[in-house]
Amino acid sequence: MTVVRALARPLLSVIFVVQGVNAIRNPEPLVPKAQPVTDRLVPMVKRVAPAQVGDRLPETTANLVRLNGAVHVIGGLALATGKGRRLAAGALAASLVPTTLAGHPFWQEKDPAVRNQQRISFMKNLGVLGGLLLAAVDTEGKPGVAWRASHGAKAAKRETRRGAKAAKRETKRGAEAAKREAKQLAREAKHAAKLARAELHLS
Repeated sequence: MTVVRALARPLLSVIFVVQGVNAIRNPEPLVPKAQPVTDRLVPMVKRVAPAQVGDRLPETTANLVRLNGAVHVIGGLALATGKGRRLAAGALAASLVPTTLAGHPFWQEKDPAVRNQQRISFMKNLGVLGGLLLAAVDTEGKPGVAWRASHGAKAAKRETRRGAKAAKRETKRGAEAAKREAKQLAREAKHAAKLARAELHLS
């Protein structure tokens, strides 16, 4: 791990750990803002997700806020320590979307000053989301799965072409050798026939 990554990951994760702990300990102040989003999101998740997942979703908004906080704490710690960092970054990115929609709906604000403040917070969260997406795809300079799959397919294709060319060369060589052998046998047979005619003529 480079020095930049060692510094960037904890810096990116600290807000999630702190806010996540606050949400777990005291979710009530967040419930009014979270309620409109959870009312839309939970039924959609229950329709799309498998029954095992949908049935285990908390019923109350407060518990949903706590669950989101737990995701932030676990994901933040994983990202900071580098253990499961890419999965953690993806989970944090996914959880940040409803958090941002619930926490900073600037388009609903009437007061210009409040709207501007909410817009700034909304855009800051978009910046954090961008950082999380980069962290989710960061392979630390190592080839990713997609690259390895593509490279492996190309390498296999090259090997197939090489094998086909080698087989073609061997077939051609075999054919030429067989042709030479046939000519040699024909010459030998012709020579033997001449000898046999000569012997008959002498006798």
